[in-house]
This record gives sequence, structure tokens and C-alpha cells, in this order.
Amino acid sequence: MATTTTSRILNRLIKCRNFRQFSKDVKYQKDPSKNLRLVAFGTCGICVGGISLWLRNKVDFGPALSSTVLALEPRQKQDDVYPVSDKEQRFQSFASRELDGQIYMTMQDFLESVTEENPRPRIGRFPLKKKDVDHMLDNTPKKRKATKDLFRSIWDKGVISYTEYLFLLCILTKPKAGYEIAFKMFDRDGNERIDRREFLLMEEIFRKKAEQDDEDEETNSNHDEVQETTLLRYFFGAKGKDTLDFNTFYTFMDNLQSEVLELEFYEFSKGMPRISEPEFAHVLLRYTHIDDDEREIFVKRVKERMPEEKGIDFQDFKDFLQFLNNLDDFEIVLKMYTFAERPITQEEFGRAVQVATGHKLHPHVVDTVFKIFDRDGDGKLSQQEFIGVMKNRVYRGFRGDSTSAKEYLRKPIGWAGFKACVKKELKHAR
Repeated sequence: MATTTTSRILNRLIKCRNFRQFSKDVKYQKDPSKNLRLVAFGTCGICVGGISLWLRNKVDFGPALSSTVLALEPRQKQDDVYPVSDKEQRFQSFASRELDGQIYMTMQDFLESVTEENPRPRIGRFPLKKKDVDHMLDNTPKKRKATKDLFRSIWDKGVISYTEYLFLLCILTKPKAGYEIAFKMFDRDGNERIDRREFLLMEEIFRKKAEQDDEDEETNSNHDEVQETTLLRYFFGAKGKDTLDFNTFYTFMDNLQSEVLELEFYEFSKGMPRISEPEFAHVLLRYTHIDDDEREIFVKRVKERMPEEKGIDFQDFKDFLQFLNNLDDFEIVLKMYTFAERPITQEEFGRAVQVATGHKLHPHVVDTVFKIFDRDGDGKLSQQEFIGVMKNRVYRGFRGDSTSAKEYLRKPIGWAGFKACVKKELKHAR
């Protein structure tokens, strides 16, 4: 009996994200003998740790052990030194490059920051020299070669500043109808083109808004002396004289949204053309105020109500996730049903989506959403819950007063994260 329970616990521990991150690092080792030793040590450690925890039922690793691993944890700034916003804290956690005292993300870091709970394990940041950055910039793709895998093609051979990170986060939440508004916000002189100075000025406004700075938006900083990044080189060329027209701007925004959604989809599909309905529920409930235990209730509800899986392909998945960027318009339509004291049916939901956003959702996707958010099984959508949860999802936990959603972005990593995962799996194993 003990062996069976221990085996079950160990199997579940292997699924923990912190262990999967360890496994990812192992496979990139060039020396096969090192791989074997790392796997052997890791497996032995998990076996001993898992069995001892199962026997003791309580985890108490003591101050001596914990003090030896603090250097591996992200360094936390004290609130009385200078307050760090949730976005800045996440940027600092995932940024893996440093140049002249300033930290930068790679394209890989950015994609992981919006699709993963925790950054890859690392010790410190990789210091860059100016010649390293110059080499990266010289190899930046031309913007005329726009693709839906731009960030994946550059991967760790490019750098992104904090203000660009804020700009990219904003792109992920914009509906297509808002692309033109965003373009006009950047185009300050109204000539239907965005130049380098206009782009940098808007980035500065993004930063000040994020920091709730009350200074005048017309900053006096010299934009010609800003450290060039991969995005600046991609948009404005080596001399900084190129400009962006609306079509190029639109294509970049749309491609970035598609690229991030592809990563999320294929994380669950494991290379298959469809994801299951319970996996779709997992994706929707990410970055929300729903805690792990409650999320399992939602997923279990889908499994019970949809025992035969039909699956959801990428196009239907993408259509629904991009519809969520129009949630404010859709909420107005839903309120009409509330005023009329009418519950909304699946057919009316689909029609409301099409009226408010122009999107036409697949009926199976609508049915799955109803199965997720229909609490009492009467075939009607729990409107307030759906809107509240989906708004958390759209902004990936960065907007609103949702404490649980913000805690999702601050889950422990490294050894602390592994201990938390052990406790959770032991709780479920009882």
C-alpha cells in the first residue's frame, strides 16, 4: 500500500512545473554522461524527499537548509527603498540579460513571461557587452519579412527594454478594432506614419502610466541617446530613419497575438491539432482569481458534462481568445439581457458575440464555455462570473483588485516552488 501511494505521489511530482523546468535544462546539456548523472541525482533526490515527506506528513526543512538556496531566488526589493509594480516585478523576474547596469528581456524571455508561471532556473543574468548587442542588432530580420513566428525566430538573439515590454503587453489585450486607435495614439503629428521619436515618446508614456507618475508626458529625455533594441532596429532600421505605416503596425500586432496564442495552444496539444475540452478550460482559467482547488472543480465539471471529447482546433481556440479582447463591448450587450431579466442561451450568446465584435464562434466552443460557467446545470450562463473571470484572463492578472490573480503571478519558484508543489500533491494524495 505504501509503495503504491509513494509511486503515485512521485508520478504527480514529476508533473510539477519546477521539476519540468529542471528536466528542460537537463536535455540541453551537451555531455550525455552529465545528463545521466543529473537525471540519476534528481531522481534519487525526489524519491528520498517524496518518501520522507509522505512519512512525516509535514514539511519542515529548517532555517539552515533554506538559507543555502536564497541566492537562487529572485532578489526582492524592499518597499521602503522603491516600490515595484506587479509588471516591473515580473519583468525583473524573467529578464535574463544585463547591459551597463540596465536589465533587458530576450524575445524568449518575453514569450515565457506571458505563457509560463515562473522563469527558467538561472543564476543571475547574462552580462552583455556592446559588441554583443551590436551583433544582435545587425542580425535583426527586416520588417518586410513579417511572419507569425518573429519572436520565436529571434529567440535569445535580441533584447527588449522595460518600456517595450509594457507596449507588447498592451498589444496582447487590444481588439482588432482598436489597432487603428493605437496607431493614431503613436502618430502624434497625424501624417499617418510613426517615426522613431514618436514611438519612444509613447513608450515613455506607457512607463509613466504603469508607475502612476504625475510628471508631464512631454519628457525632456534625449531620444537619440536611448540604447537601441531589437524592436527599434526592426521598426526603424539601422539609421533610425525608417517609419511605420498602419498596415505594418497592424500586421505586427496581429502576428504577435497569434504567436502567443499558438504557444499556449501547443503547450496543451503536445503537437496535436486539437486540445481537449478540459484543457481548454485550463487555458481559460489561467491568470485569473480562481485558485488551484477551485480550478479543478471547473475542469471536473467539464469532464462530467462532456464525457466524449470532440476537441477544439487552433483556429476556433484563437477566435475565442481574440474575442475576449472585445469583452467590454460584449458586456454591454449582456447587460441588455440583464435589464430584460432574461437568461442568455447558447444561441443568443453566439449572436451577441457576432453583434458586438464581428466574430462568429464555433457552436462547440460556445457549448464548452457554457459547460464551464453553468454552475447549476440549467443550460444558462453565469454572466457575472464569466465576465469577471475572463477579464482577469485578458489582462493576465495585471488588472483589477484580484488578490488571487496577482498571487498567481508571484508563485514561489526554485526550491520553494518545489516544496509548495510537494505539499499540494501530498494534500491531493490523502
